[in-house]
Amino acid sequence: MANSTNATDTSRRSFLKLAGVIGAGAVLASAVAACGGPASTSADPQTTPAGSGAKPNLDGTIEAGISYALSTGFDPMTTSGAVTMAANWHVLEGLVELDPAARTPYAALGKELPKKIDETTWEVTLRDGATFHDGSPVTTDDVVFSFNRVLDPANASLYSQFLPFLASVTAKDDKTVTFTLNYPFGLFVDRVSVVKIVPKAIVEADPKAYDSLPVGTGPYKLTSATVDDKITFERFDAYNGSRPALAKAMTWNLLSDAAARVTAVESGRVQSIEDVPYLDVERLSNAVTVESVQSFGLLFMMFDCTKAPFTDKRVRQAFFHALDMDKIISTGLLGNATAATSFLHKEHPSYVEAGTVYTYDPAKAKKLLTDAGVSDLSITLLTTDTSWVKDVAPLIKEDLDAVGISTTLDIGQSGGQYKKVDDGQLEVMVAPGDPSVFGNDPDLLLRWWYSGSVWPVKRYRWASTPEFAEVTRLLDAGAAEQDATEQKKTWGEIYDILSDEVPLYPLLHRKLPTAWEDSALTGFKPIPVTGLSFLDVSRTA
Repeated sequence: MANSTNATDTSRRSFLKLAGVIGAGAVLASAVAACGGPASTSADPQTTPAGSGAKPNLDGTIEAGISYALSTGFDPMTTSGAVTMAANWHVLEGLVELDPAARTPYAALGKELPKKIDETTWEVTLRDGATFHDGSPVTTDDVVFSFNRVLDPANASLYSQFLPFLASVTAKDDKTVTFTLNYPFGLFVDRVSVVKIVPKAIVEADPKAYDSLPVGTGPYKLTSATVDDKITFERFDAYNGSRPALAKAMTWNLLSDAAARVTAVESGRVQSIEDVPYLDVERLSNAVTVESVQSFGLLFMMFDCTKAPFTDKRVRQAFFHALDMDKIISTGLLGNATAATSFLHKEHPSYVEAGTVYTYDPAKAKKLLTDAGVSDLSITLLTTDTSWVKDVAPLIKEDLDAVGISTTLDIGQSGGQYKKVDDGQLEVMVAPGDPSVFGNDPDLLLRWWYSGSVWPVKRYRWASTPEFAEVTRLLDAGAAEQDATEQKKTWGEIYDILSDEVPLYPLLHRKLPTAWEDSALTGFKPIPVTGLSFLDVSRTA
């Protein structure tokens, strides 16, 4: 994968833009998910309704309370907004989709999962009779157009950075598309899901109109989207895929105010809400079902590794041993997180415990600082103003102060904080992040932070080290691996390096609380992602 870093570098501007959004927590987060490639793929998802066991009402309307504002358009080539991406799960399809809850791949617009022809060639046959919401048939020209607009550097797509392995996409005939790769890529099946198939004629006729109200092939049609109000959907009766709409319509109320969301589900105005405030979980559990799902979404700590004393990994390690994560999680997050024991959370199929697991050990933290010749250290700790991050920041400061690291908190809006970082003002930063909505394979998750020219070069500045060179080598080897066991072993070697060097490394992996009225919905499942999924969900009769 010698040219994968170059491909990422060419989209540096897009990467910076998307990284800032994710840092602010405005992008979906997925976590309890399968990684995989061909060896771990599955066929169609489970569509049998679960939940209350009540009879479904296929003519019902689902009402939901959504946390994030409608701040971007819906075009799948560019959107990264939490609410727009969640809406697109219901409106648009890729050839392959990842199940929102299980995060396993299944054939969507593809008749079957992609077929491997040789090491650098894959084929996908379209689902018979698939049509767009306007009634026009889906063609292989639409598929080629959808991929090429993402790959075209002129379009500055946010998603091109996830496809550096892709050389070309061509129509073999009127039903089959051929993918030619730059090099063998064992994660093709999962990764191809990042591109959604759009109607070429409609997009080219009026791109802005499409961005406002997209036409797709999914089980629901988007009928309206009003900022600070609601998004409405109706069932697409001509849908012929594996996940038909089980409700006649949906209304997503945009309720960024947490109290308004809680009141809406308590009163029965909506049947489900996302992003339940941690303080309300216990009380709300007395009225409706509330479940916190473990996610990959993490709180990380990073350092400028070119600034003394952070050039010494012992100093960086001292910060991790100084933190009482059990106290921080129980007090600041009311138990809604797990302390990191590796780059991935334990529920991830590719989890391997890291070679170094940090425990609360103030004495060891002090010794590491002494061994590194550091005393009377004073730092400015940058953090974002994300609500739950603000809750834990004072606890982090308290623990650092206790081992002799005099800490000044600098809490601010994500974009402004990352500008400081990019301008060279970073000493230490604690911030949230989660790129797993785009895919849950470890290669994608690792490359988000440990590849390209943004994070390792411009932010934590570790790219000139031999350890970074080894991580890059292992990433390339792991992505090309066809054997899942060997692939997991290779990724484990990366986790070991990162846990020892900690240029940027997770402190915790967060849980996401969702509330719903179980007696009003069938088939509903909370997901490890910011947002709600109503695939295979209906109102009760």
